Amino acid sequence: MANKKAKGKRARTRNVLRRNVRAKTTVNEMIKEIKVGDTVQININSSIQKGMPFRRTYGKTGKVIGFQGNSPIVDIKDGNKKKKIISHKVHLKKIFQLIKGDKK
Repeated sequence: MANKKAKGKRARTRNVLRRNVRAKTTVNEMIKEIKVGDTVQININSSIQKGMPFRRTYGKTGKVIGFQGNSPIVDIKDGNKKKKIISHKVHLKKIFQLIKGDKK
């Protein structure tokens, strides 16, 4: 049975879910404020397994369309399909976009 291929959720994620040895997850990352309408990027934090999105969605960008409990629901595009991802706040990174005419 040694030649069986792994088919679990985290199969083939050795490089995608790798973190620095000294990278710690802080409380501020756990309770960061995300609102409906924010643009977020999915960056999986492998030290927190709770609410972890699927590995294919790593690096995708989408909009927060609502909440299910405390977890944001993110609308992303996967190919030509729209998908809804329910993920913990730790796995999301807020993206700031400059509006035309706004100089900062």
